[in-house]
Amino acid sequence: MKKRRLGGAAVALGVVLAVTGLPARASASPTADTRTADTRAALPLGPAGLAETRTTQTLQPGLTLTRIVRGAVDPAHRWTVEATIPGGDTSPDPDAPPTTLKDKASADELAADLRADGFDARAEQVTTPSTTDYAGGTLGWRVRIGSYTSQAAAATERIRIINAGYSGSVTYTGWDGATTDRGPWRIDVLTVDPRTFRGTLDAAFGPDIENRETVSTLATDSGAVAAVNAGFFVLDPRSGAPGDPAGIGVYDGRLLSEPVSGRPGLVVRDGGRSAEITRLTWEGRVAARGTTLPLNGVNRVPGLIRNCGGSEDDSPTSLPLHDVTCTNPDQLVAFTQEYGANTPQGEGVEAVLDSRGRVLELRSVRGGPLPSGGSSIQATGRHVDALTALARPGERLRVETTLRDEQDRRVTPSPGTDIVNAGPELVRDGRLHVTPATDGMVHQGDPSWYYGWVHKRNPRTLAGTDAAGRTVLVTADGRSTASLGLSITESAKVARSLGLRDAVNLDGGGSTTMVANGQVINDPSDAAGERPVGDALLILPRRS
Repeated sequence: MKKRRLGGAAVALGVVLAVTGLPARASASPTADTRTADTRAALPLGPAGLAETRTTQTLQPGLTLTRIVRGAVDPAHRWTVEATIPGGDTSPDPDAPPTTLKDKASADELAADLRADGFDARAEQVTTPSTTDYAGGTLGWRVRIGSYTSQAAAATERIRIINAGYSGSVTYTGWDGATTDRGPWRIDVLTVDPRTFRGTLDAAFGPDIENRETVSTLATDSGAVAAVNAGFFVLDPRSGAPGDPAGIGVYDGRLLSEPVSGRPGLVVRDGGRSAEITRLTWEGRVAARGTTLPLNGVNRVPGLIRNCGGSEDDSPTSLPLHDVTCTNPDQLVAFTQEYGANTPQGEGVEAVLDSRGRVLELRSVRGGPLPSGGSSIQATGRHVDALTALARPGERLRVETTLRDEQDRRVTPSPGTDIVNAGPELVRDGRLHVTPATDGMVHQGDPSWYYGWVHKRNPRTLAGTDAAGRTVLVTADGRSTASLGLSITESAKVARSLGLRDAVNLDGGGSTTMVANGQVINDPSDAAGERPVGDALLILPRRS
């Protein structure tokens, strides 16, 4: 991980702004950073006229932190139990697995069965707004039981339902995403102005790729003034190496994780002097003696492609498909020193290379440590024979990778460039540009996934740039009664209201974390507290 010595004490200049449906204006602070951070319209959440406060601190010259609290606990919100709907006699597919949303007939059938067993059940239609690439409309029907003022009462009802032979989960109606909801929302905004900020904005993943670290640990180890979580990553060992970026990862100009083909990345150049959002594809190859072999991945477990978007022969798809692990038995994957103490073990072969790319050995069972400064290439399935023939002892193998942006222009990261994976897009050229279908967040035949991930409110982490060239990092707390969270559509509207010309969604949910001055300042939603993540965006002070 890139480490910096902490230099200089942070300066906190608190400004509290109360907003009632009017644009927020900075008050007494004389610094340009504080003024520009707060000259934004009220957040487009809930009815107009909700109370909104904004508290701004200048953490370093050119770096501001603004907390926005909008609305208050809405007395109309209730706790309820959301039932799992089986196929049922009326279902178009009675053998389909139980799920949260289904067709109206199946939902009505379950609700009737629950009522017959003495439960206060109802079937509710769920509609979702359209986006740039998704028509929206009716997602399906859900079944809910009861309406309670406390979570404990809903949990007690859930136990009764389970004892009666049904299943379901406790949920809060404030997380549904109704436009009439009155809050509350809690959002934190870091604004980096390269005109006056003399530190750097970097991405970091910790000691190695294959393990996770908390954002606060990454911030402390590097001496960062502030930090947020960054891209999506592998969480389940059955999907690869936990901590491995599930998409592009470029650190200090080095490609250490390949893109999910065509999905967006946040590109931070020259230590944060500029940033942009672009869609990325890649090509990789292993070359020697005039022969080339196609490379399928970098620093990931061969055969497991988290979020998909890989090769044409991957199963079930070569297109992006979020939170799905595609598979392929025939893979060629390159490994660098950054991966971890040992490369993944398994059937196949592994060419172990020295620091100059010369073959030191060919492991007939892949997996093990790399030599100092060395690397390796692993082959599985039908690629085993080809790599075995190419990787003669002493032979120099060249690993070549090419990144391209959405205009098919070659991207050559400099040593000061970092790229983290993201999706979907939220804002482009100042207009709402929400792309869940393009980025694999629409799962055909599974509306419940879209319902939980896109439609419902969750904690979110967002990033983007404004017209003045500032980079803005945003976290929104959620999954609580103290802060409802944001749907993906609401995230886009919030980003635009904060003045972002281009914005994208980063990893969220339990990963959403913001650190400032050595403290986690938001409220991560995991029951265990702050979640270890794959990588983070670190705002580092100027080196002395």
